[in-house]
Amino acid sequence: MKKVLRTFKENKQFTLFFILGLVVIGVAIFAPQLSPYDPLDAVMTESLQEPSSAHPFGTDKLGRDLLSRVIFGTRTSLIMTLCLVAVIFVIGTFLGVIAGYFGGVVDAVIMRIADMMISFPGLVLAIAIAVISIAAVSWTKYARLARSMVLKVKKSLYIEAAVVNGTKTWKILLVHVLPNMVTQMVVTAAADIGTMMLELASLSFLGFGATAPTPEWGLMLNEGRTYM
Repeated sequence: MKKVLRTFKENKQFTLFFILGLVVIGVAIFAPQLSPYDPLDAVMTESLQEPSSAHPFGTDKLGRDLLSRVIFGTRTSLIMTLCLVAVIFVIGTFLGVIAGYFGGVVDAVIMRIADMMISFPGLVLAIAIAVISIAAVSWTKYARLARSMVLKVKKSLYIEAAVVNGTKTWKILLVHVLPNMVTQMVVTAAADIGTMMLELASLSFLGFGATAPTPEWGLMLNEGRTYM
């Protein structure tokens, strides 16, 4: 516990963003309690109102309270982002571990596929196949990181000892390799949450993500730009 507290004290920037991250998660979890109105409740007589005490962020063209929609949009954006990060984390880490441990042809094939996919601009490809494309071009970073870490761990004496003792490959990967790299992979995934959230919001802004009436940040920006 003391080590954790010392880490927070020594890394003030990390501490600040960690707290902000907890705030975003808290808003998403307690959205029904924090939201003053139902985000889907349309009141046409109150459409396009300016910010006021009743509606701090104003209302949209259907008279829905924008503050409530922003709060509930946190939940939508966060859930979509966490699902996306989880997918690319699992796919990238798995393929990276396989490439790093077995090497040879397996390594060459996986890395060439990674090179091919990373050459595509994520949002350009997204226009064609939406969210799937972000996962398709984003797993490569995890694969490369996992591969480099496995190549380093693979040279350790305890791995060689496990191989000599006849330990099965899957057990070596699960028991000896993954525990020594999972921390770095999780940190990388956590750092990607903000980037993935922006990319998903960009998709919604372009019309390839969330659809109305779902409260989602990118979609709300798209709806509001007409009136700016």
